[in-house]
Amino acid sequence: MASSDSAPAAEPVPPEQSDTYDKKCIFCKIVNREVDTELLHRDEEISCFKDIRPGAPHHYLVVPTKHVGNCKSLRKEHIPLVEKLVETGKDILQKNDVTDLSDVRFGFHWPPFHSVVHLHLHVLAPVSQMGFMSRLIFRPGSYWFITAEQLLQRLNSMD
Repeated sequence: MASSDSAPAAEPVPPEQSDTYDKKCIFCKIVNREVDTELLHRDEEISCFKDIRPGAPHHYLVVPTKHVGNCKSLRKEHIPLVEKLVETGKDILQKNDVTDLSDVRFGFHWPPFHSVVHLHLHVLAPVSQMGFMSRLIFRPGSYWFITAEQLLQRLNSMD
């Protein structure tokens, strides 16, 4: 796995060299190094960086490196992608000394309750240290937030 902390700084990837790139998408700009944001992980499929408004001591966003729409637009064929987002999130937590995965939340904001239309998994830990507003914003079973497990169940049930 590639990681920016062990790799030399790379030049931005020109948009015309990217298979799917949305020039208006801030996450596309981040993963293509057009915005000065530390990438905790980046490979051809998945990238990860810290959330600018952390809801927990560890709050990471794990995104497809190529532009993919929101979680509501996903289909059954996206199951491996969602699983890889979760696995990358777990790897990042472990690299940051978070070992209690029972006190972690993995999930997505359900449209229209998101601010960026680029698929992004919220990885929050420890959940037990989240404040009142974060518990509300990232509440499983709400109209606005779906856990990764719930999304995978939904995708698996599609024909």
